[in-house]
Amino acid sequence: MDETYEAEIIKEVLLGDPQPFEALVREYQGAIYSLMLRNVRDSSMAADLAQESFTRAYARLETFKKGKRFFPWLYSIALNVARDHMRKSGRDFHVFMDNPTDMDRPEDRKNEQEAMENHLDGNVVFEFVQTMAPKYREALILRYKHDFSMQEIANVLDISVSGAKMRISRGLEMLRDQFKEVSNVR
Repeated sequence: MDETYEAEIIKEVLLGDPQPFEALVREYQGAIYSLMLRNVRDSSMAADLAQESFTRAYARLETFKKGKRFFPWLYSIALNVARDHMRKSGRDFHVFMDNPTDMDRPEDRKNEQEAMENHLDGNVVFEFVQTMAPKYREALILRYKHDFSMQEIANVLDISVSGAKMRISRGLEMLRDQFKEVSNVR
């Protein structure tokens, strides 16, 4: 969705018309539901948590910073909803701060992504990503599925940019290791 159109929607909602918010829900409900399903692995609970995420976003819409992208802000709220649910249910969400290091250059990331796309079947990669710890899984999904910048990933995951780079790097390394294991078995 175009950022200008999103800004118009948000402006209308803040002026008292809740109806345009429905367009934002329609646009992002699939991604937010997928996030919840990855974490709770129960479709009914995932739907409830996705709805709660949109409810919280609507209630906090006045805190949205004009000029920013809406989806990273919404995703951050949804991650917090998922974390809250996991804590309440006694499960650990496993999102920790990594030791920051600066080891990801844009050209390396692009080459890495191209190599992964050329050598791995999408379904196999998805299965591997699903088994990863949430801190790596979400960083990879934000980067390669939703095309978030490193700064946006850092903001959503509440870590430093270097921490976001580290999670991407470690996540890709885990995928390489998994793929090597599968390749050796075949």
